[in-house]
Amino acid sequence: MILSAIAAKLKHRSKADFKGRHFEAALIVQAVSWYLRYPLSYRDIEELFLERGVEVDHSTLNRWVLTYAPLIERRLRAFRKPHCGSVRIDETYIRVRGEWRYLYRAVDKHGVPVDFLLTAKRDLDAARRFFRKMLQDQPLFAPDRIGTDGAGPYPPAIAESRDEGLLPRTPTHYVTKHLQQGIESDHFRVKRPMPRVGGFRSFNTARRTICGFEAMLWLRKGFGFAGAWTVREQNRLLGVCFGLQKVNEI
Repeated sequence: MILSAIAAKLKHRSKADFKGRHFEAALIVQAVSWYLRYPLSYRDIEELFLERGVEVDHSTLNRWVLTYAPLIERRLRAFRKPHCGSVRIDETYIRVRGEWRYLYRAVDKHGVPVDFLLTAKRDLDAARRFFRKMLQDQPLFAPDRIGTDGAGPYPPAIAESRDEGLLPRTPTHYVTKHLQQGIESDHFRVKRPMPRVGGFRSFNTARRTICGFEAMLWLRKGFGFAGAWTVREQNRLLGVCFGLQKVNEI
């Protein structure tokens, strides 16, 4: 009875998600997942579909990614599990309209993703907003140990988060380059499929697309599911998120 209700809800949600689209939902999810998972351009994916006898313009693919990448991130966020309590925080550079912007990211010491935030500046206000986003709605994700680089905004941002009640207790804050290497290498994984020439064209485009890149990295890491975690299993979970039976068979 309960499973039937869940299945019906997912199917209804799928109809709402793809209402008005001229292509099947499974094909749209497949195209978006390709762009977010691999270092492919929109024209590359256009060509891949053309080989399969399906004509999809690269501008249409762009609209799909901007629409469904944030939706994938919201749906997959529900599958995240509490981290080990020891979190590394760092920021990396992202080029937007020829200017450098900053992607704040947090992972635990085992590489489990915690959260992310794209900001225009690298300052105390940006650090505050990142901690607020990471902690406000996720009390189970409040760390007791926080590792950062030597950037000045982090200590006051941590102190203010404690004062606001976002942190149940004052965490141990340590600054060490050696322990930050894990998150620095993790930056490469999320930046690998990003545009290589010129960067993103607008901040909003970057923000929405990066949601999908981060979510696909969560998906690839498996949310702690036991057993073999292949691309097929990843696609099945995407299918669950959108109420689809199969998303990797075109």
